[in-house]
Amino acid sequence: MTETLQRRTPASDTPPPRPGTSKGWLGQLLLRLHFYAGILVGPFILIAALSGAAYAVTPQIEQVVYDRELHAPVTSTTLPLAEQVEAAEAYAGDDTLVAVRPAPEPGGTTRVMFTGTGLGESETRSVFVDPGTAEIRGDLTTYGTSGALPIRTWVDHLHRNLHLGDAGRLYSELAASWLGVVVLAGAALWVIRYRKARRARRDMVRPNNKVTGYRRIFSWHASTGIWLLVGALFLSATGITWSTYGGANVDKLRAALDWGTPAVDTALTETASPTASGGHAGHPGHGAAPATDDAEAPVIEPTTFDEVLGVARSVNVNTGLVQITPPTTADTAWVVQEIQRSYPTEVDSVAINGDTLEVVDRTDFKDFTLAAKLTRWGIDTHMGQQFGIANQIVLVITALGIATMVVFGYLMWWKRRPTRPGALVGKPAAAGALARAPWWGTAAVIVVAAGIGWFLPLLGISLIGFVVVDAIVTATRSRAAAR
Repeated sequence: MTETLQRRTPASDTPPPRPGTSKGWLGQLLLRLHFYAGILVGPFILIAALSGAAYAVTPQIEQVVYDRELHAPVTSTTLPLAEQVEAAEAYAGDDTLVAVRPAPEPGGTTRVMFTGTGLGESETRSVFVDPGTAEIRGDLTTYGTSGALPIRTWVDHLHRNLHLGDAGRLYSELAASWLGVVVLAGAALWVIRYRKARRARRDMVRPNNKVTGYRRIFSWHASTGIWLLVGALFLSATGITWSTYGGANVDKLRAALDWGTPAVDTALTETASPTASGGHAGHPGHGAAPATDDAEAPVIEPTTFDEVLGVARSVNVNTGLVQITPPTTADTAWVVQEIQRSYPTEVDSVAINGDTLEVVDRTDFKDFTLAAKLTRWGIDTHMGQQFGIANQIVLVITALGIATMVVFGYLMWWKRRPTRPGALVGKPAAAGALARAPWWGTAAVIVVAAGIGWFLPLLGISLIGFVVVDAIVTATRSRAAAR
């Protein structure tokens, strides 16, 4: 929401001195910040927004592209999980079974998940089984606790790191961090503009197509931005939780405030049978203790899948979307967990002794703290899962709106370019805001910037870069004006 700049500006980038006054310094500072952030970080925000919009619609794409793997003919009877698991193990060969997701509804397939060679971090090999006939319907690599299939995984990695690995995650952290700053600065500028533009206030809440050129683009930019305010801030805040450096600080804050998500305790007592079974430590989403090198490997009987699922159904696992995780060590319990991310959220879980079928521990979403619930809801809403198709539509509209805002910003910059030869683009907003600010204003800006930079290190480092660029641009323009 870049503020409309006066057409008549001094030749110098630095405004003339105004002794004894500091009026308007904050708006000028916000405009300068909004301008530089939009210009320099705009490409990152644009890519994140477009790839995020694409990710929001991938569940429907998966249903079409992977129709055979995800669906099977409806039958009057369903085979025991043991037979389905045995069929998948026979097909998978020597790969190690790590989890099973029973068919969630008639016409769906059971997903039997394995580890194997050639898989990346958080990836599993999923064998899809017809629950009525034990026919193998497909074999695909899936990613994460969401069980993303190859197309969604590809889009996810594009959105997360541009397929560049950990180094690429810096782009998405920059986008998520600066999106919030740009939006908040723009909202403040919108308020300032709205209070001054008495005759054109309607142009601030809906586009004015009666004007042309810069004014039309600005009207679209300002009015669109204010409607996207809440959604953009939400995507920024929740996106930071996935980031490398800012996300680590979020995790530390949650731990310090005891805002963590509860997980079942899978440890068995010392008197448990040596063949007792437990939760898979390496699979994301379960809280099981890591396996030790000298721990005895359990014997996994396929029939145990049916038995532990039956016990879980009698305790707290009531939805069709369930994951059963067998043990990797002999001293931990099986875990049966709901994985329904749509409203109403169902993520109850139970740990069960595989030998005695006794309940070891349980967690219930209704008992989560409010902070843990908000974390779960925020993540699922960001991913488009919480409210189904309505959630996806809102995400697509918001993401495309953010992308459009970036384009509007560049168009305004282009429209304000000088007409003299050699000047290709518009100049930045006027500098010198902090020089005009009262001492308390300067101190507040420094404290706020330092606090945000400490909590979001990548944003802080890039902010320093903006200051350096700003200083160079200002000095260059001042020297040019003095000639």
